Amino acid sequence: LAGAGTCYQQAKRVLHAAVPDRLHAREREMSVIQQFLREHVCGRRPGSLYISGAPGTGKTACLSRVLLDCKDELAGSKTIVLNCMALSSPQGVFPAVAQQLGLPAAAGREGLRRLEKRLTAQGPMVLLVLDELDQLESKGQDVLYTLFEWPRLPGSRLVLVGLANALDLTDRSLARLSARPAGSPRLLHFQPYTREQLTTILQERLGQVAGDSVLDTAALQFCARKVSAVSGDARKALDICRRAVEVVELEVRSQTLLKPLPGGE
Repeated sequence: LAGAGTCYQQAKRVLHAAVPDRLHAREREMSVIQQFLREHVCGRRPGSLYISGAPGTGKTACLSRVLLDCKDELAGSKTIVLNCMALSSPQGVFPAVAQQLGLPAAAGREGLRRLEKRLTAQGPMVLLVLDELDQLESKGQDVLYTLFEWPRLPGSRLVLVGLANALDLTDRSLARLSARPAGSPRLLHFQPYTREQLTTILQERLGQVAGDSVLDTAALQFCARKVSAVSGDARKALDICRRAVEVVELEVRSQTLLKPLPGGE
């Protein structure tokens, strides 16, 4: 059982939604993000990128992978990554950014003024990544509008990357931006994964476990078909397979415990 037990542990480990070394079916998106960062952060050109797509389509994983791969290139700049879910209010994003930039705490207009002054002063480029950006929607949309205005201030050294589930966030919240020349952020949309792509992702993950396959190919295809029909969410597909492995593991354990010992002891 020791051997079998470890294969289930391994299977559960590889089915976790961590950032894999290689993201299947996301080569185009990865190269767009990489190109954007090279052009703007390394090229010292302020700008903004808006990444949209349903949950589990690989937005955060792709961006994390690119940030890891480009670590050396981005070493000369300051990278700030915030998950907006963790903020108590949309306005909370400003003190959070200020703190990362080493500014003393200041509320309201004064805090904003200091932040804008810092982001337009001489210095290295600042890459601000805001995940779950839809959490910053507010009455009048002033928070989102302010953030996307920053890269366009004279002398700005900010590159903003926002990730959200909503495809039309920029249309709804930032319509005022597109009225200005070169105002809109660059858009990148992640499509839901197809059945074939999900099957490949699951096979790739489980292929890292030594020995016989823990989950049958037909089972993986069934899971991929069901998930792609509903959402195309890779995290959901990984979760379902992980739960399936847990069920099998429990069954094997209980059978082993109940087997009579050899020699009738």
